[in-house]
Amino acid sequence: MTFPFLSRSGHVSFLNNGVEDWALALGVALGSAVAMVFLRAFVLRRMEALSRRTETRLDDFVTAMLAKTYLLFILVFAVYFGSTFLELTARQDKFVTRIAIASLLLQAAIWGDTGLRAWRDRFSIGPVDGARRASSSVLCFISRLLLWVVVTLMILDNFGINITTLVASLGIGGVAVALATQNILGDLFASLSIMLDKPFEVGDFIIVGDVLGSVEHIGLKTTRVRGLGGEQVVFSNGELLKSRIHNHKRMQTRRVAFVLRVAYGTPEDQLCRIPQIIREIVSSQQNVDFERAHFFSWGQWSLDFEVVYHFRSPDYILHMDAQQAIFLEIYRRFQKERIEFAHPLSIVRLDDPKLAESFLRRGDAMPPGPSVH
Repeated sequence: MTFPFLSRSGHVSFLNNGVEDWALALGVALGSAVAMVFLRAFVLRRMEALSRRTETRLDDFVTAMLAKTYLLFILVFAVYFGSTFLELTARQDKFVTRIAIASLLLQAAIWGDTGLRAWRDRFSIGPVDGARRASSSVLCFISRLLLWVVVTLMILDNFGINITTLVASLGIGGVAVALATQNILGDLFASLSIMLDKPFEVGDFIIVGDVLGSVEHIGLKTTRVRGLGGEQVVFSNGELLKSRIHNHKRMQTRRVAFVLRVAYGTPEDQLCRIPQIIREIVSSQQNVDFERAHFFSWGQWSLDFEVVYHFRSPDYILHMDAQQAIFLEIYRRFQKERIEFAHPLSIVRLDDPKLAESFLRRGDAMPPGPSVH
């Protein structure tokens, strides 16, 4: 009669390992478990202290992830470390190794899932509109789903299950779904791109093609813009990102250029004073940086001066207030200096001056005839 706890020499054994071996393995397992528990607590305290001193979010994510290190997986790892001091058969060693790898993969998946959810929750804090919160939730869900699918496939492969057919089936199904919903998926990923890259936000004034307006809503499929006429213009997110977008909300300074047209016959001394007059007027305004004022062109019916300045604010109303004040002051100074603004005019020359004089004396209309404009 044989006993499973007795070796051939009569010593007590279990699974071909003596009491001393089991005692050593148990001691290593307990020591490893205690060391890992204390290490987790020490690192967690240090990371929590670091996250309170810094404003970055990375240490907050790491702290949240480390807090989800479960004791069950620590015990599994400790048992694996202890098993290395035992003499196991190839089948037993493979089983223990697979359990340890599966536990490590599950713990890594839990860390990744916790980090993704922490990122989503941190992103939702503060003045974030509902559309961006929804986009972040969708991105988090897709990332978590992909993470768990990959980890599940790795665990199945770790236990010796052939996943080639399963991966091929998932690939074919994914291609079919992508082809059927490519427009929707394109708009969805465009929404995620808008959320991450932030080319514009709700409330920004943008110009897309011939549409001018304020962004009213950023959804998963469409973005709505309130036009200047009061109408709502709806863009698909995919088409919107393919367009050239002018975001006036993020304008730091505004370059303004306009032309003053002075009448021919203006004396030379007045023409020479015009740039200095304009410099004084523009420089006296708040938030305005004068650049230049030059006599730059001989017009058909005017002497043209070009004026350029920069307004140090993106606010369009304030810009228009400053420009109005500049124009009114130019008008006053020109009246004071007796500088005449040019007016469009045409000169008609008749072949017979006497005939023209008689028509002008009577106030009749000019007769048709050859003329020069």
